[in-house]
Amino acid sequence: MITFILNNTPIRTSEHSGMTLLDFVRYEQRLTGTKIGCREGDCGACTVLVGTLENGHVNYQSITSCISPLGNAHGKHIVTVEGTNLQNELTIAQEAMKANYATQCGFCTPGFVVALTGFALSNSEKNYSNALDAISGNICRCTGYKSIEKAAHQMVSNLKEHKTQPNFDWLIKNGFVPDYFSTIAKRLQDLEAKDREQPKGKYVAGGTDLYVQQADHLADNSVHLIAEKNYLKGISINDNVCKVGTSSTVSDLWNHSQLNTYFPRLKAHLKLVSSEQIRNMASLGGNLVNASPIGDMTIFFLALNSDITITDKNQKERSLPLKNFYQGYKTFDLKDGELLKDISFTLPTSQSVFNFEKVCKRTHLDIASVNSAIHMHIANDRISEAHVSIGGVAAIPKYLHNTSKFLNGKSLTPETIIEANNILQNEIAPISDVRGSSDYKRLLARQLFFAHFITLFPKQFTLNDFVQHA
Repeated sequence: MITFILNNTPIRTSEHSGMTLLDFVRYEQRLTGTKIGCREGDCGACTVLVGTLENGHVNYQSITSCISPLGNAHGKHIVTVEGTNLQNELTIAQEAMKANYATQCGFCTPGFVVALTGFALSNSEKNYSNALDAISGNICRCTGYKSIEKAAHQMVSNLKEHKTQPNFDWLIKNGFVPDYFSTIAKRLQDLEAKDREQPKGKYVAGGTDLYVQQADHLADNSVHLIAEKNYLKGISINDNVCKVGTSSTVSDLWNHSQLNTYFPRLKAHLKLVSSEQIRNMASLGGNLVNASPIGDMTIFFLALNSDITITDKNQKERSLPLKNFYQGYKTFDLKDGELLKDISFTLPTSQSVFNFEKVCKRTHLDIASVNSAIHMHIANDRISEAHVSIGGVAAIPKYLHNTSKFLNGKSLTPETIIEANNILQNEIAPISDVRGSSDYKRLLARQLFFAHFITLFPKQFTLNDFVQHA
């Protein structure tokens, strides 16, 4: 039995846990404000909020319900646009959209309203940049974004008293959410939502990749939901080693204060990965076992020379370097019944640098044509250790063994970097596809490799240095 609160209504359902949350909301509950758009998590018309009880407080995040399994709602508070409504007036988010003429046909409007409400409820600093991040996964095809951006700006103005998460009493009093929100923490505590015994079937965490490809199949067959498995969650740092549970999300990295000190450009890097709704859902383990040659987080962790721990149904564990995990296109070293448990890597130090680059048809929220990451230890203008990864140019997410080895011990000069690029070009084998020709991808690989050094050492290198020496 799946048990949760939908808006202000307790739900107990025996519906298949692999059904999408969107279909349950629309077809079983007749809450049709949540729209069906792309069914791929790209348009945001199906955005809902998921409230999770943590230490007596409910934390809300936005997700796209079209690619989220119903079973992942178990024990949570799910909020659709209907659940944001006040009795006799518009909410602050609804009024902001109306006052700024930010709606035309109205199809996308519920998703924007829910996403902006989620921003008000979130832990993020209440500034304009974060408000835009909150609606980054919502597409409007007719109104034009300037009026919607103005609505987001109005939301920020209305939240100016609170830099971070305001309390529910204040939000209710000031018309951001209805008054029943004040009861949710207690009701979730009282909810009979014990851990459910999961059936044998396909492992599913966030579902952001699997549900794009196999939603109908997963809705009709047994799925084994692992997103809430405690032993697969969490981020810990001990002795300069970071261990990340594979059910952790990109947002977990984004919001981790310590990691942001070790990776000063972490949020800029992660903003290239996906929309806020997808960052809130997508598991890091799912990104690794997707085995896509252009998986952003796979390329990220490869450059950190990460190790992975694999566990089986008997809790027997084994570890191996992530760079040895991939065996061929969409094939990897994982046996039946095994799961990725965690990812571990040595954190950057004051003598090391890290960078991630990505090019795609859209600047943000798109699949990469080519992506790349680099992690280097520097001592006296020499590279003592280097790890370079690249995606989109081989059948697997590519750790560049030869390029990394060549850089070790070399001086930081344009000549070194250009010679390393020549080695890089011999390590890759791009093919022409919808994301670009093989020649284009080789050019991108070169430019992203140069970009690492220009970004990391702006006083030392410019693009002209490489053009002159190439």
